[in-house]
Amino acid sequence: MAKKYSDEDFESLLAQYDYTFKRGDIVKGIVCAYESDGAIVDIGSKCTAFVPSNEVSSDRKAKAEDILEKGGEYEFLITQDCDENGKFTLSYKKVHLAHTWAELATIKEADETISVVVTQHVKGGIIVDVSGVQGFIPQGQLCAKESACEPGDKIDVKILTLDKSQNNLILSNKKVYETNMAETRKNVFSQIEVGQVVKGEVVRITDFGAFVNIGGVDCLLPLSQISWKWVEHPTDLLSVGQEINVEIIDIDYDKQRISLSLKNTEPDPWIKAEEELKEGDIKEGVITRLKAFGAFVEVIPGVEALLPQSALSEFQNAKGKILNIGDKIDTKIIKFNPKDKRISLGLPTDEV
Repeated sequence: MAKKYSDEDFESLLAQYDYTFKRGDIVKGIVCAYESDGAIVDIGSKCTAFVPSNEVSSDRKAKAEDILEKGGEYEFLITQDCDENGKFTLSYKKVHLAHTWAELATIKEADETISVVVTQHVKGGIIVDVSGVQGFIPQGQLCAKESACEPGDKIDVKILTLDKSQNNLILSNKKVYETNMAETRKNVFSQIEVGQVVKGEVVRITDFGAFVNIGGVDCLLPLSQISWKWVEHPTDLLSVGQEINVEIIDIDYDKQRISLSLKNTEPDPWIKAEEELKEGDIKEGVITRLKAFGAFVEVIPGVEALLPQSALSEFQNAKGKILNIGDKIDTKIIKFNPKDKRISLGLPTDEV
């Protein structure tokens, strides 16, 4: 038989749950149900409690059921005291953001990296979301590849400035890159040595050479080290994205620079020249370059010799024609210095 309660009994039972709550308190509550404009929460009070949708998340499109799980226990901030309808108004968003700001302060102190979500591009940078907190990455703090990111993309960043009172959060993707780059350089420089042949990718071409990425570090391949043959411009033999084997010829640990050679990975043609050529030999060659002081003639593949302008003019006058790059000509080796890799040419007697 059900027990009957007097008015005094009911007052006593209600008193057990009559906690004193007021605006500004942080309380724990269990999500009981959802309504079209929010969620109903049990906070252990005689009054009901309600979380409006705009106090659930900073994302205006998010619904209460997307954020707060039914039956789940969460912390809430009381934003309005119990009204005439017997209902407290709560905010989950404000408590969540307070925890997020505290976590961000800890992350900044430790100089740690975090992942953020791009929300939009604005003048001077991009806006990102950090667990409900809006952050800004200035254009100057973005790496090149991240500059083209789209809303919804994730970017790794570090915190530059954090001011909760001003709701100000400035982030840097470039700082992450520099930190990672420092670690990458440290690893690469600890593993390489002069004379080592490594594989790399051509990432940039300039008038004076090319930059080849070795294990994440861009290294210089000078124009003079691209080929044993004369190279007018690196694009004559190289293209961005091309993979090549190169030899490490110099390491500057102080300036963190590495110099490379592509031609050293191929046989030195001057060794063959020393074996095959001698002064007085007649050799047919191909004109590779024309200068005011003469013509450079390739006498064997990869080995150029100089035919002085006086001899070149004498030949052209005798033959009645002008020589151009790519033309063949018979020459005589006048001086041969294999140590300095120099050959001086003249003309055979029957050529003039």
